[in-house]
Amino acid sequence: MSIEILMPALSPTMEEGTLAKWHVKTGDAVESGMVIAEIETDKATMEVEAVDEGVVGKILVEEGAEGVKVNEVIAILLEEGEDESALDKAPSEKPAAAEAPKAEDKPAEAPQSKSAESKAPAAPSKDGDRIKASPLARRIAADKGLDLASIDGSGPHGRIVKRDVENAQPGAAAPAAASAAASAPASAPVDLDDPLKAFGIARDRYEVEKADNITKISAKRLSESFRDIPHFPLTVDCRIDALLDFRQRVNAAAEKDGAKVSVNDILIKASGLALKKVPAANSSWIEGGNIARHKHADVSVAVAIEGGLITPIVKDADLKGLVEISREMKDLAARARDKKLKPEEFRGGTFSLSNLGMFGIDSFSSIINPPQGMIMSVGAGEQRPVVKNGALAIATVMTVTLTCDHRVVDGATGAKWLQAFKTFVEDPMTMLM
Repeated sequence: MSIEILMPALSPTMEEGTLAKWHVKTGDAVESGMVIAEIETDKATMEVEAVDEGVVGKILVEEGAEGVKVNEVIAILLEEGEDESALDKAPSEKPAAAEAPKAEDKPAEAPQSKSAESKAPAAPSKDGDRIKASPLARRIAADKGLDLASIDGSGPHGRIVKRDVENAQPGAAAPAAASAAASAPASAPVDLDDPLKAFGIARDRYEVEKADNITKISAKRLSESFRDIPHFPLTVDCRIDALLDFRQRVNAAAEKDGAKVSVNDILIKASGLALKKVPAANSSWIEGGNIARHKHADVSVAVAIEGGLITPIVKDADLKGLVEISREMKDLAARARDKKLKPEEFRGGTFSLSNLGMFGIDSFSSIINPPQGMIMSVGAGEQRPVVKNGALAIATVMTVTLTCDHRVVDGATGAKWLQAFKTFVEDPMTMLM
């Protein structure tokens, strides 16, 4: 039986993507684990590996096709002993670039029916007494002494594939993102001929630019976050003269190793230590009335890339030295701009930090990056008049604003975290204690 290769869900929030490149062509032999395509998601371009083995019988989605839905059939793989006659029942080829339907067009019933079928993973099924499983999955199951009848398949139409046998977890279901994508209502077609006519803006007064995947998905996620999360800001000023002097001494010592620590690197370290000192602030809200208390201080750092933002993660920031954090951030930021980050490098942080100080912004408030409970916005360090020992003086001051999810971080908890963070920043030697 031929195998349908589906558009994978490469992140929990992915609903569609762009098929950037095929690494195989019709007639090529494919083995499990072999890279067969590159998919552009909302955050990065990632390689897709085959989970089955066979021969590429037909490619249904050409390179460059945008808006390919998760679990849509993108190619057909022929199993051992099958020939091209097995392709007679295969889906029709999809155009390389689908145009948005016009308002007066009627929806095509057949493609919708097929899409719905492909998006709803069936339970493991049998043809007579034959369980649907790939040859590789059968061999692994035999080697491990597993009963295929007790394993639920996550492949096309409930087919058992390699990952199901390796995990050996009966009842495993398809990724949650795929189910969400299947149940999400289709958005109404947008007519770009004159989209701002209703607002009284003449068409010749503007140009329409198509948003890329990053911009579209970011807009959707941030809208949901701003609408659904009960958030509030807490703002505090930090005097950073001691921090700047500390940084200068650290860089002088690290110069022989070619390292250079930035202010942001020190803020990452301070954030991680504050999360450990106030563990109640290192939390996430879980739908259903539960709270996740994180054991690790994984700091997501906002990095500007073409088309939007991405937040690579410095994991265990409290345990790493400043030079290590500096080198790690330089590597993560460079690969983020090239869209070469792995999913685990930008998913799973417990706290976010966004710094616009280099642009001269005094202060701002960021939108929470769910499921995290807090995000800190860092403004520019600038000389301001302050009161020291009852007298007017000049100090370098940096304003930070902490946005909190009130479901897990109340005002007192957020204030305690800011107090800990401010202590580390204003007396950076305490970070070494």
